[in-house]
Amino acid sequence: MNNHISKKLGMKPGAVVYVGKKRDDAVTIDAISYTNDEETIHTNLTVSDALGLLSNDRICWININGIHNSEIIKQFGVALEIHDLSLEDIANSRQRPKLDEDKNSIFIVSKMLSGSETSTKIKVEQVSILFGKNWVLTFQEEDGDVFDYVRKRLINTKPRIRFLNPDYLAYALLDAIVDHYFIVLEKLGEDIESLDEEVTENPSPEQLNDIRVLKKQLVQLRKSVWPLREVVSSFDRTESDLVHKVTKPYIRDLYEHVIQVIDTVETYRDLVAGLLDLYHTGISNRMNEVMKTLTIFASIFIPLGFLAGVYGMNFDTSVSPLNLPELGFEYGYIMFWSLAVCIGGGLLLFFRKKNWF
Repeated sequence: MNNHISKKLGMKPGAVVYVGKKRDDAVTIDAISYTNDEETIHTNLTVSDALGLLSNDRICWININGIHNSEIIKQFGVALEIHDLSLEDIANSRQRPKLDEDKNSIFIVSKMLSGSETSTKIKVEQVSILFGKNWVLTFQEEDGDVFDYVRKRLINTKPRIRFLNPDYLAYALLDAIVDHYFIVLEKLGEDIESLDEEVTENPSPEQLNDIRVLKKQLVQLRKSVWPLREVVSSFDRTESDLVHKVTKPYIRDLYEHVIQVIDTVETYRDLVAGLLDLYHTGISNRMNEVMKTLTIFASIFIPLGFLAGVYGMNFDTSVSPLNLPELGFEYGYIMFWSLAVCIGGGLLLFFRKKNWF
């Protein structure tokens, strides 16, 4: 069951109302606070505990799993002076990827994709990233993400000079999201290649459903990655003091990765469209083969049916010698079948000579 956006009708702009799948699980808050030489991992925090970690001498990444509790979002917003419109977008899981700048923070919305080896279904989850002078917040819809290697780099890399700027950590999180797009695309590419072979060899109705599923997944991918191009471009062009020049080359590299993902998605869309044409062509060819076979059999039995119809009529040779005299022949039955076999065999040889089967 979903909480629909229609529930927000009539509310003032900036009203923090959750829009998404109905959830009742607890919101969990984790954090990593660090300096150049050491780090501390914090788990199962309250909002006050998480806000208490913020200080001028440490960088803090706070990750909130769950956006269905609007009060928690509001508490972070009030404490960090986050704009109401940004808080509203955090609670809306259907928000289009975007980037907004405020005097104290930069707000980024992106879509995190994940899949599995056994299923073709792609899971789409919204991730909101905010960062300020010495902090980074990430809001996710539920537990589980693609940020494990970012956490490992934070914990294992010393000195962590680059991560001392929160904008670099925000870049690293976006980069992890985009890198996972490639993993999802790789699995999609394998599915498309496998389906192409099946459709070419033996098209079936089940494959048509698989093609539709692939088209739907590519639409999801396109809706997630196309707006992200503008997000990363705005991230690079921003003149905010929160984004340092040393981070700009990495952001531009991320932009190139996003363009590569877009190109791959467009290529796969063309391939899937071609698969649909190939499927219809294969079904049409199969129908033509069936019709050709039926036509051949019909062509053979038409003259035989004519003969059987003629000899099945009620004739009386005692009335007239021209009243089908063959009915009185001693070997008339044998002669009929001989004629039928000769006609049928002759037609088969003729069709074979024409390469019609």
